[in-house]
Amino acid sequence: MTLAPPLTTTSKSSMSENRLAQETSLYLRQHKENPVDWWPWGPEALAAAKDQNKPILISVGYAACHWCHVMAHESFEDDDTAKLINSDFIAIKVDREERPDVDAMCLDALRVMGQPQGWPITLFMSPDGVPFFGGTYFPDAPRHGMPAFKDILARVATVFKEQPQEITNHAEAVTAALNAATAHDGSGEMSLDIIEEIMVKIGPMADRVQGGFGGGQKFPQTMLLNFLWRNGLRTGDTTRQQFVIRSLKQMSRGGIYDHLGGGYARYTIDSNWMVPHFEKMLYDNALIIATLTEVWKKTEDRVFAQRVEETIGWALREMQHNEGGFAASLDADSEGEEGKFYVWDDAEVTEVLGESDDTKIFKATYAVGPGGNFEGKTILNQLGPQPEMSPQNLASLAANRALLFQAREKRVRPTRDDKVLADWNGLMIAALAEAAMTFERPEWLDAARSAYRFITETMNDGDRLRHVGIHAAVATDFANMIGAALTLYEATAEQAYLDQARAWEKVLADHFLDQERGSYYYTADDGEQLAVRIRGAIDDSTPSANGTMLTHLTRLWLLTGEEVYRGRADALLRAFGTEAAEEPLNFGAYLGSAELYFTPVQIAVIGRQSQAGTQELVHESFRAPAATRILQVIEPGEKLPEHHPAFGKKQDGHKPTAYVCIGTTCSKPVTSRKSLGHLLAAPALAV
Repeated sequence: MTLAPPLTTTSKSSMSENRLAQETSLYLRQHKENPVDWWPWGPEALAAAKDQNKPILISVGYAACHWCHVMAHESFEDDDTAKLINSDFIAIKVDREERPDVDAMCLDALRVMGQPQGWPITLFMSPDGVPFFGGTYFPDAPRHGMPAFKDILARVATVFKEQPQEITNHAEAVTAALNAATAHDGSGEMSLDIIEEIMVKIGPMADRVQGGFGGGQKFPQTMLLNFLWRNGLRTGDTTRQQFVIRSLKQMSRGGIYDHLGGGYARYTIDSNWMVPHFEKMLYDNALIIATLTEVWKKTEDRVFAQRVEETIGWALREMQHNEGGFAASLDADSEGEEGKFYVWDDAEVTEVLGESDDTKIFKATYAVGPGGNFEGKTILNQLGPQPEMSPQNLASLAANRALLFQAREKRVRPTRDDKVLADWNGLMIAALAEAAMTFERPEWLDAARSAYRFITETMNDGDRLRHVGIHAAVATDFANMIGAALTLYEATAEQAYLDQARAWEKVLADHFLDQERGSYYYTADDGEQLAVRIRGAIDDSTPSANGTMLTHLTRLWLLTGEEVYRGRADALLRAFGTEAAEEPLNFGAYLGSAELYFTPVQIAVIGRQSQAGTQELVHESFRAPAATRILQVIEPGEKLPEHHPAFGKKQDGHKPTAYVCIGTTCSKPVTSRKSLGHLLAAPALAV
């Protein structure tokens, strides 16, 4: 649709509070004083659009989003823009974290329109809630090849009034494309041979110098890195392994990492991980902790272990509520400026650290100098050549980081969005439990269990989870909490975790699963029905539910022996094989799950939980570089599922004993941690 000539009015004002003032969402309340007559998403807003025969303007974002703030300041706080919106549209503001179902529909609509996906989302819908046109951030004046937002508003309003059939045609085309995108017939194929063909396709897309994927900006893309790591271990391809290591190294050295307080930002605007948008999201950090932990198991890289410890320290210090659950995010901005909390100038560093050789070493290490590297300030990073480091130098760096951290704590902090989201907490719980067992940090396991209790005790209504507040859970909530429960089960052997995972899987099967096509819808069959019921395995900022559930169904099948789980895993594997082969960069979680499906490493430990020898074998099972591990711990006299390759096997000499099985073949019994480690490190078992 072509655009009208630009308008030029730009006056600003404030007004009395609008409908968003009473919302629980921090993001919605950030817009409560906009002159835009915002509605929250709901039946009242949709009914108003029909009653008034107005198109819907839907704006989707989240509290920590820098560009959401920019568009709000430029457009939604502007009187003239607000007049255009209020006159011709029903304006709905959506917190993507609170309503991931609406967000998923909007993202898929942008995808089928051929538009980039990201936030803020700016989408136009017909009065009956069907998308027909949209994009992401639009500036207040034409800039960088983008049209002005006011021009778009004027053009859409004109077309809606004068050419309604064009709107109808656009809406029908988008609806058809969305339906086609979810019409998987379950007849795809996936195999280890196809995975190898996919690896050949991925190769040219990788940045082998700086790591990661993409040129103009970089996201961690941990789902894809995990897939490449599993594949590299299984095949013994050291080039693939080294690419993952390089990617994590550069991220951990770059400005995307907070070298003082721990934690990774959402993404960088450059290709070498230097300049981030400074928001910190719970899910990114959970996924990065998990990836760093997995890669450390083989590399034992000091930096990776340090980043895991520091990032978990950040999560426990700054993100965990007293009740146990983890908050969603920290804003990119403070005092109205992006990154102000995090950046330094040369004089500030000198003032805190003083004039000394240690200060000179610190500045050389973290690229601190006159002029800075970001709008006159310095983003601390270690991307440049690093000085030789003695133990004394390392101790000095740590002490100086602590001094700068203490000084930074006196600044105005970025706002924390306190909402506790079930799916993001599931990712963090699983990451904490895995890291706790790998690095033998029981306090991390305690934190994981505490967060899990919070979700199950306050966000679990009968057999149904809630996503947040009063909002029903979506498929990723169940999938990620199943993952949390299964990892805690492996770590503790407590049956309640396995039982809860099975109960949540049953809810998914009863209310989300398309039995005919073998894949899960994003929303339940008895929940609010949007214009299109989304179903797919494309990852967005977090792993897709379908991609994740392929892992968890495989785990449930091997842990319980129940064929129903195997049948669902088989169907899910077929559901997206064709698409994953065509667009592998978008299917990291699914492909990583396929690696586990085809080549799981089953470890059975027979021993009493109270015995030190049992715990040593359990910790080694977590510690070893077997990225597709499935661990089961049973007491002497208990039986493994009949299908388990180690079924019927017993302790060796009444000692805690482990068996490692691949396919239908199991190792000889081992009773020492060292022997189990050697066994799991063998090339045939490092899968």
